[in-house]
Amino acid sequence: MKSDFYTAITQIAAERGIPREAVLSSVDHALKSVYKKMANTEEEVEVEIDPATAGMRIFAVREIVETVEDPLTQISLAEAQTYAPNPQLGAVIRTEERTPENFGRIAAQTVKQVVLQRIRDFERDSVYEEFHDKQGEVLNGIVQRADPRAVIVELGKAEAVMPSREQVPNERYRPGQRVKVLLVEVNKDQRGPQLIVSRSHPGLIRRLFEAEVPEIYSGAVEIMEVAREPGLRSKVAVAARQEKVDPVGACVGVRGVRIQNIVNELYGEKIDVIEWSPDTAQFIANALSPAKPSSVTLDEPNKVATVIVPTDQMSLAIGKEGQNARLAYKLTGWRIDIKDPAALQEMDEDLLRQARASMADSQADDFSWQGRQPRLVRADGTISVREKTFGPLDPSLVGMSVDVDMAGEVLEVFYNRDLRHRFDFESGEQLALEDEPVAAGVAAEGA
Repeated sequence: MKSDFYTAITQIAAERGIPREAVLSSVDHALKSVYKKMANTEEEVEVEIDPATAGMRIFAVREIVETVEDPLTQISLAEAQTYAPNPQLGAVIRTEERTPENFGRIAAQTVKQVVLQRIRDFERDSVYEEFHDKQGEVLNGIVQRADPRAVIVELGKAEAVMPSREQVPNERYRPGQRVKVLLVEVNKDQRGPQLIVSRSHPGLIRRLFEAEVPEIYSGAVEIMEVAREPGLRSKVAVAARQEKVDPVGACVGVRGVRIQNIVNELYGEKIDVIEWSPDTAQFIANALSPAKPSSVTLDEPNKVATVIVPTDQMSLAIGKEGQNARLAYKLTGWRIDIKDPAALQEMDEDLLRQARASMADSQADDFSWQGRQPRLVRADGTISVREKTFGPLDPSLVGMSVDVDMAGEVLEVFYNRDLRHRFDFESGEQLALEDEPVAAGVAAEGA
């Protein structure tokens, strides 16, 4: 048994790359369990293993007491004197136990199974501890398997899963391919730690810039925001934290070398590097690069920005299928309404028409509250109020300025503070000054 047992421990420790002490600790735990089961006892025992020879000794651990109440955990002072020369009450004494007769090959096999289980647990814990601290970092991996649902990536001792949601739509993965991935999740599971990696996460862009641009790693340049449509285009907003540092130039590099390395790693994904600004309007204007907005108007309560761009740059500002505008929205967090000068002029005309219509449809109480309003009497003797024509007025008032006011549903016309005419506002019919309709004949004569 000794030879088989020792060989098994040595082999397992070598194959799994686990410290020998950890294996022996697992063996100790397993031997205690097997001994208790085979000896049919619940007494507390300790196992001593000689790492050099794999020799094993089992000891029962009991407390020295005056009166024994539980033989499994206690021993009398008189009995303890047979094992130790000068025992003391309250002390703990170890007495060596005999190994059961059948504690042989079967016991060793049981121990081996328990040891293997403990070793698997140790491996899982070590993998979790190793990768838990690397969450959010970029790792180098090798594609093991690829199918429409997930890609399995080898990361040294562990395997990670890249689900379809974390893949770039236009990338194709093949076994043996080397890829850089972002470790986004590390979860504990009964079957072992679950590692989730991504090629589409915006954090991958951030980490690649940190690795490629020394100014970002040192803190001279800071990445403020990242917006990404994986495989197509990304926008990165950067700011300088030291004077005389060009944040955009530092990220692009001489002749674009730095950013080109990142683009190559992303298989040709376009990247726009823009300068971040604490001025929201300026930041939004920068985010719409390569378009150059003429003006930016902010609606703070609704977080809506109205951006005016020259007509010939509308396509640049919006981008293919709205891509540039979407990325600018993701980058700034503001909903962006892009307009050209012609559209703005039409909008102003619509607003003017709406204002006029609103005035025409407003209640009479609102109008009377405003007080008397001046009107010029036309050559035909009529006046206009809320896009309605009333008249004819007295010929002596032609070319004169009169005042109009609303009294309920009646329009009153004053001249030099004297009431001169009254009209039903809805029908336009002229009324008598004393609230009675003007007779047809009288109206004709007045005309």
